[in-house]
Formats: sequence, structure tokens, C-alpha cells
Amino acid sequence: MTKGFFNRFFGKMKKDFPQLEKSWPKVRGKLLFNEPLSKKNWFGVGGPAQVYFEPADVEDLKYFISQVKGIPLTILGAGSNVLIRDGGIPGITIRLGKAFSSVEVDEDKLICKAGALVMEVSRIAEKNLISGFEFLCGIPGSIGGGVRMNAGAYGSSLHERLEKLTVLTKEGQVQTLEKEELVDAFSYRKCYLPNEWIFLEAVLKGKKETDALLIKQKMLANKQKREAGQPIGVRTAGSTFKNPDGIPAWQLIEKAGMKNAKVGGACVSSKHANFLINTGKATAKDIEDLGEKIRKTVLEKEGVALEWEVRKLGVDND
Repeated sequence: MTKGFFNRFFGKMKKDFPQLEKSWPKVRGKLLFNEPLSKKNWFGVGGPAQVYFEPADVEDLKYFISQVKGIPLTILGAGSNVLIRDGGIPGITIRLGKAFSSVEVDEDKLICKAGALVMEVSRIAEKNLISGFEFLCGIPGSIGGGVRMNAGAYGSSLHERLEKLTVLTKEGQVQTLEKEELVDAFSYRKCYLPNEWIFLEAVLKGKKETDALLIKQKMLANKQKREAGQPIGVRTAGSTFKNPDGIPAWQLIEKAGMKNAKVGGACVSSKHANFLINTGKATAKDIEDLGEKIRKTVLEKEGVALEWEVRKLGVDND
């Protein structure tokens, strides 16, 4: 595909696609244009993907990547920790769907495709008497997204279980990184591996147990803590801000008097101040403006600069 083609395509208004669509790579997966994303993220907001691709398998993904070099790529997981802005996502949005959702068990290891859901991985570990994954039982999202943000809870993080990580580089090469190569790749809610890499598979290691009750009790305790302290059954992306050293973000938000703050259809959860909620009529701008209002107030009153944990994608409406 030529640079001139891409210039014509991405310079077009979103409704002017029909003729240009025919020139795109012939893939076996799902290739869509101007695809709505509001139902593909937990906040339930945001504009469309200019180009949306769900590959049929790794080879389909590699081929597509080889044909669209130079075009911005956005990797969208299960949509649990993102805020998609109202103008949508320019360029290409790639989502690893059902073809990348399997989980295999190998003694005390779980071989997880990047699209596998984190909570499903926790359930599979429990079923196979593998401990060490109880902390994942209430964390939404996919394994790929979980590794990218180094998801965690109750003092544990996903990178602590990571034995191998298979990625697709921006050059289109599949590489597998061993545990020793990943030692310095993570910190609290951060991953330092290149943003252009697409995570394909993670091998996670736990501990084989003989007593199923021990795992079940830990998972139940974690579930009860989460249900008691966090909003359930609402449109939220989880924790909005990373916890600074020394004090949880929710405490800073409450101390700054922002627990009941609202902007448009977005509000702070009355149950947990580090959760922002779409009450049903919020725009992405409402949610982002509320988050920025919280950050400004906490900095002014508490002297702490909160850092977004939710990943913001796309552009605002013109």
C-alpha cells in the first residue's frame, strides 16, 4: 500500500470510506471502518475507531502490520482501564478477540493468550489447584492489558507471576522474552516495554496445591473486600489514579473534599473516591474534566500530584 493512499484515506471525513475501503489489505479477521467503541469499554463512552481490526490469528496480524507500516496503531484490550475520548481514535485500533483468548494449564503454569480475561485466568487457576492468582479474581480486563499496566491488588502485581512474554514487535517479528529479561521491565502499575509492541501471550507461574479450600478461601476474602469497598454494577473503569507513596489516592481525594464532585454525567463514587462513574449520560469529556478537576484540587490542597491510572485514548471532538 502506498503513502499516497494512506494520505487520501486518513484525510477523508469519516463517512467517505466506501471507495477507499476496497484498497485495504485482504485479511481473514474483522476489518471495520468508523467502528463505534462506546460499547467496547467499561465507561461506555467515546467516539469510533477510524479503522478497527480484530485479527483471525497471529499470522493474520503479522500480515496486516506489514501492510500498514507508518500508520498510528492503538491496542485496545477488554476496555476496562481506558477512557476513549469523544472524537474517537484516529488511525488503526487493534483488538485481540476470541482467537487470542485461550488459557492452557501446564502443571503450575498458565499459558495465557493476551485476550484471555484476567478473572477467567483466576478461575482456571483455582479449578486446577494453582495458587498465587487469587488477587486477580476481581480485576477486570485482559491479560495483555493487565501486563501492559502491571495490574495488581492486595499487595501483589501481575509481573511477579510472569515467566515468559511473547510479543510482536513493530518490525513484525515475534519474540519471546524470558523471566530474566523482564526483571527491570516493570514497577508499580507501569511497564517499560515499548508501547509499539503487541503482547501476544504470557506464561504465568503459580504454586501447585493439594488443598482446594485454601485457594477458595483467599478468593472469597478478596471478593468480599472488593464488593464491600468498591462500586459494583456501574459504568466505571476501576481505579482512576495510581496510589502515591505513603497514602492511597482515595484518601487524598476525600481530604481534598472531592468525594461528591460531579461534572455533567460523571461523578465520584460515594463508595470509593478513586472511582469515577458514568451515571448514564456522561461524555468522555465529562469524565476527563472531572478527573482533571480532582487532580488540580488535590495538588492545591494536599500538595500531591495524582497520576492517571486509567489510560486515555483518542482525540476530543472538534
